[in-house]
Amino acid sequence: ESPTYGPAFAVPQQTLKALLGRVSFAMAVQDIRYYLNGILFVAEGRTLTLVATDGHRLALASAELEGDVPTRQEVILPRKTVLELQRLLSDRDGSIEMRFAANQAKFVLDGMEFVTKLVEGKFPDYNRVIPRTHRNVVVLGRQPLLAALQRAAIMTSDKFKGVRLHLEPGLLQVAANNAEQEEAVDELDIEYSGDVIDIGFNVTYLTEALATMAQEHVRIELQDGNASALMTIPGDDHFKYVVMPMR
Repeated sequence: ESPTYGPAFAVPQQTLKALLGRVSFAMAVQDIRYYLNGILFVAEGRTLTLVATDGHRLALASAELEGDVPTRQEVILPRKTVLELQRLLSDRDGSIEMRFAANQAKFVLDGMEFVTKLVEGKFPDYNRVIPRTHRNVVVLGRQPLLAALQRAAIMTSDKFKGVRLHLEPGLLQVAANNAEQEEAVDELDIEYSGDVIDIGFNVTYLTEALATMAQEHVRIELQDGNASALMTIPGDDHFKYVVMPMR
């Protein structure tokens, strides 16, 4: 028997392609929590939101739908489907229409229909993961930060990807050292007047997020050395990236 599909909704193909590009890097790979090996799609009101997380970091991107969705639609698309969609979507004009059922999703684009199974399971409550009250905020150049992190990453090993960030008023230090006790330290002048913070991160989690952004600046909100950090694009609510610190 055929599944009962919810209402159809659509976005431009290039919009969905961009959303997938902003979050797919944060999907888990072969995690036993199989619901993390994919992307959560939520359509509600006039908004389509995509969320991916591997338990250490979470990426969220949203865009406006072409119409209103009467009831909240929510599914987890498997990794394989995500990669296939990324291949099928083009930058040409034209929309992609989506419909969700209990156990499958249907996509229509360029006169072609694409049906996929869904991942079963309960996706983490992403609203609880996104920090709301961090009091320390720094806005800095995305490219200089990425370059400093990439230089530091050369020092890290495959096993231990840690970099240390030291923030103080006016200054950000990015440091990493290797097993031979050699150290790489980069200093960036920043506009910052918050607390002094020392915090460690897996460098890949930072560089991957910065690499998917195209904007000139990135905004980072921090609480202290133990709380997760929130990275966003200044003046843009459509992208949020949360990363847990390394102990």
